[in-house]
Amino acid sequence: MRLLLQQRPDGHEAPRFVQLMLQPDLLGGWTLLRETGQIGGRSSVRREQFLDQASAIAALEQARDQQLKRGFQLMFAQGADAARR
Repeated sequence: MRLLLQQRPDGHEAPRFVQLMLQPDLLGGWTLLRETGQIGGRSSVRREQFLDQASAIAALEQARDQQLKRGFQLMFAQGADAARR
C-alpha cells in the first residue's frame, strides 16, 4: 500500500510531501516507510517494523490522519486497501 500526501504550494517555496508505504518483510512482519521532504529537495526516510498486518495498517492510517489534520491533501493512493481512504 502506498499513499502520497502533499501540502498546497504557497508560492514562495516548493510544497512539502509525505509518502507512506506499507511493505511485507522477509520474516512475515510488515514495514511502514515514511518519507518526508520538500518536492525537488532533500527528504528523509523512517522505518517502523510491525509483527502483523493489522497493526501496520493501523499505524499507517494514524500517520495519514495526522498529516491530513496538518493540512496535507491525499494526492495518490495505491494498493489493496486504497479504498479505505
